[in-house]
Amino acid sequence: MRVSLLLLPALLALSACRPEQTPAPPATPPASAAAPAADAALPPVAQPGVVERTADVPRFAATAVDGALYDLAAHRGRWVVVNFWATWCGPCLKEMPELAALHTMREQIEVVGLAYEDISVEDMRAFLKEHPVSYPIVILDPMSPPQDFATPRGLPTTYLLAPDGKVARHFLGPVTAYDIETTVEAGGGSLE
Repeated sequence: MRVSLLLLPALLALSACRPEQTPAPPATPPASAAAPAADAALPPVAQPGVVERTADVPRFAATAVDGALYDLAAHRGRWVVVNFWATWCGPCLKEMPELAALHTMREQIEVVGLAYEDISVEDMRAFLKEHPVSYPIVILDPMSPPQDFATPRGLPTTYLLAPDGKVARHFLGPVTAYDIETTVEAGGGSLE
């Protein structure tokens, strides 16, 4: 009896983690519940605030944590790394020092960090004192992300923009300086 009492909390916890079982639909719906055939042809409802596709030449301007205006268009002529991240994201934190080194060491490559989370400017400044970077950080409202970038499906998400402003590559997951430099060289850019 004692063993079964010890197992009961574990079994309850496991059953709580499983998706709910939904009953099978009835074989034939009642006549009052039958939907007109025209409803089946309706397109799916779009989720408000969700952007499905990144623009070929994305635009973005916002105030960075340091108070300066960051305008993506002002950085044309250089390769720009646009990195969506969050303070709670382990892989994001791991790639930050490498992105900072890339931003500092490569004159023709710039990095901007777009913090995709609900955090105050004061809390972000405190976080950046513990995890300093050499590139600008902009805090995004996750409920109203930039309209020229697809809503991130996971973090980190990184876009490499070519000097003409076009998306050269999209990375989902951690990115390294090598990944960026290889893409720049493949796109005809020089790292000298």
